[in-house]
Amino acid sequence: MIGKIGQHGRENYPKLAVKPSFLQDAEALGNPAMRVFLTWAVLLFSTIPMMSQTSPTTPCSTSPGEIIASPTRGIALNAARPATDWESATPVTFCSDWQGKNPDPGRETRVRVLWSRDTLYLRFECRYRELHVFADSDPNGRRDHLWDRDVAEAFLQPDPSHPGAYKEFEISPNGLWIDLDISPGAKPDLKSGLQRSVVLDESAHTWTAELAIPMKALTSAFDPTAVWRANFYRVEGKEEPRGYYAWRSTNTPEPNFHVPSAFGQLRFAISDKK
Repeated sequence: MIGKIGQHGRENYPKLAVKPSFLQDAEALGNPAMRVFLTWAVLLFSTIPMMSQTSPTTPCSTSPGEIIASPTRGIALNAARPATDWESATPVTFCSDWQGKNPDPGRETRVRVLWSRDTLYLRFECRYRELHVFADSDPNGRRDHLWDRDVAEAFLQPDPSHPGAYKEFEISPNGLWIDLDISPGAKPDLKSGLQRSVVLDESAHTWTAELAIPMKALTSAFDPTAVWRANFYRVEGKEEPRGYYAWRSTNTPEPNFHVPSAFGQLRFAISDKK
């Protein structure tokens, strides 16, 4: 959740390299072999600047706007040694900011979803550059204003007919969490009873979190044929400018994740083996 946002929510990114120019005119040379050589040279060097410009700015996105939750009979959470059921869940990946700009592969986030009749499971796989976490929390790990440090977030809207109402879940690299029941003008604790497992790999600069959310905290009558709305986010940093990243861009002037109209779709794959 973005609760307190500074006036400088965007990071400073390096400028793209300037394209080199090929100034030699092959047709001005009389040697046919030289003209052929220069022609191939032009083609070769023209691809180099294109590669140098597209590689750093290629969005690490693998989804057109929907995520599919794969069925499971239930799993034990273990972020370090994930259950094999996760392999059936096609991930969505993102590293661009809330405006869909400035992709940063060093802060890439991958999200997978599983479902059973009783539980919705989320798995976040996160790359990071630096860690900024709270050291204190409630005894159960809940931490108010968790979004003021590094977090991965899921906004879930089981009933799109109420566009202003959705559920918010946040998890930090050290396992702190918060869940909120968002509606116009209100954000009380959801008290969902979520469970979590988190692992940090400082040598690889990654952290991974798995959440198990009771389905009854999300909807009173779960229907796997329904299409939910959802969005996923990352925040990294302690002070502005911070990194604000979104699966589905909210396109607001300043960082703002609370834009339900920008949510993507969450569908539930059906299987007889669930």
